[in-house]
Amino acid sequence: MPGKLKGEDIIVEDEKEAGQLYSKGYFGNPQSGGGVKLNLIEAIYLTEVGKLKVYKANQPQNQDKLFRLGNKQVENFEINYIVYRDLRQRGYVVKKGSPPLDFRVLPRGGIPNKNPSKYWVLAISERGEFDISRLIEMVEKVKDVKKDLLLAVVDEEGDITYYRTKMVTPHGQVKSDAKDIVAEALMLRDRVLVLDECEAQMLHNIEFFGKLVGASLHLSLLETAYLLDRGLIKVRSANTGKFISTDILKKMARKAQPDFDLRLQIYADLKDKGILVKTGFKYGSHFRAYTGDPETNHAKYLVHSIPENYVGMWAEISRAVRLAHGVKKEILLGRQKGTGAEYLRLRRVRP
Repeated sequence: MPGKLKGEDIIVEDEKEAGQLYSKGYFGNPQSGGGVKLNLIEAIYLTEVGKLKVYKANQPQNQDKLFRLGNKQVENFEINYIVYRDLRQRGYVVKKGSPPLDFRVLPRGGIPNKNPSKYWVLAISERGEFDISRLIEMVEKVKDVKKDLLLAVVDEEGDITYYRTKMVTPHGQVKSDAKDIVAEALMLRDRVLVLDECEAQMLHNIEFFGKLVGASLHLSLLETAYLLDRGLIKVRSANTGKFISTDILKKMARKAQPDFDLRLQIYADLKDKGILVKTGFKYGSHFRAYTGDPETNHAKYLVHSIPENYVGMWAEISRAVRLAHGVKKEILLGRQKGTGAEYLRLRRVRP
């Protein structure tokens, strides 16, 4: 059927053809005179599947001209078109979204203005920035209207990875009310040892701190700083034999690990929520997090600590989500927030 290019829109004027186009796929927006107005992305898709021919001043506009026009007039055109096309091919009704979101997606069989949207979609290039502040702002906006935010990340070959996002508050049952100093430890270069077997076992039993190696307990610098803050441990320097303060230990830890303060903030916040926290190094993350006894529970989350205004690349996020998915865990991005933290969960999905 013919459509006339007028500015940035394409108008199908014939009332019968326009009605058929709208009723069989809900393409475009019905006009008062009986026609349908399409945006460029809708029109290009319809020309691709053989349902529309676009004319300008009675001259046919081929795909080359339409794609060039789209590139000129539509921001992030090629990424938006790839995502729109994929969702349409999956059987969804897809309508233009309100900025900064790109599309509203109705459930299969849904009718515009009758059924609510299933997803609000953001189309992203794999080369685009991952801006945590901007993303969380959108997640909260979508949550307020009770929708799901779907991130559609397009790689350089045109394949799409979809992510569902949600702010979560993890909770666990690994928490004790121990208050007294229970152990004396020795600080080496990048770890701390509790050498007394009784104290080592006692400290480990509180909340599964450290790792028992023979009769001694090996603690990470993060665990040690947290235990010092709680008053559950005293630490002597292996060099001087003198006890060191929490501030001195943290100063030494920063030299070994520049992002120590960031990791400690997320670690302490998780611990305060009853989460058992262990290193996530072998899974490519900062922490693995258990909600219960690690002897009877698998780690539920992999947690990566990020600054409040973190900006990175999508390739890093894709790698983290894929690794978590591969070991049947959920990835949480723990973002600094004041003296605590907030957590963004990303899941790979097939819409």
